[in-house]
Parts: sequence; C-alpha cells; structure tokens
Amino acid sequence: MPKVMIVDDENDVVELVTFILSKEGYQVIQAFNGREALEKIGLLEYHLPPEKPDLIILDIMMPEIDGYSVQTKLMENESTSGIPVLILTAKGQMKDLFGMAKNVVEYVEKPFDPKLLRDKVNQLLKK
Repeated sequence: MPKVMIVDDENDVVELVTFILSKEGYQVIQAFNGREALEKIGLLEYHLPPEKPDLIILDIMMPEIDGYSVQTKLMENESTSGIPVLILTAKGQMKDLFGMAKNVVEYVEKPFDPKLLRDKVNQLLKK
C-alpha cells in the first residue's frame, strides 16, 4: 500500500486529504508543519523510526518550517531527494520559486477539487 504524506497547517485540509486518500487505499502520514514532516521523514531528530512516503503533498505557507524549506531539505538528502512532491498551495506564483526542482512533480492550487487531487495522486502513483 503506497504511503502519502500530507503536510499542511490547516487541520481541515489534512483531514479532507486523509479521508480522500484513505478511501483510495493509501496509507496517509499526517504532518501539520514542516518541522513535523522533516522529523517523521527522519531528517530532524525524532523519537520514532523514520517513515519514507512514496509521495508528499506539501503546503508552502506554514509555521516553524515552510514548504519551500522542506522541499530544499528533501533535495539535499540522498535518501529523500527522489520522493516526488505535489505542491498544494493558495499561492499560484509559488511555482516560480520551485523552478526546475526535480522532485516537484505537480502543483494544485487551493481551494482544490478533491476529485482532481485524488486523480493526480492516483496518476503519480500509477494506481
């Protein structure tokens, strides 16, 4: 069962995405800010074994560590640089910040159509 990490500081978004993807059979890892995501992935000190998702759905504007910094940390580490990232953000102009980042595979703007997000995840994970 593929693992998808949702990283967003809005509880409603995390719960909605978790519901949608769980119905599709995905294991969902929740993180409510960038620091929590990096801890769970194993790039920051954490008390539990790291979890390596098959796809990360990443918000940009978050407290503590923003999505751009998370994506940069992922790219800097050999064990996480290959994890595809879907950017989920209200900021359309953020595409420019990521430019040619190899691990950013898709962008979805908020508010988003849940079916569109589900279909993009299925396509990216070839379900």
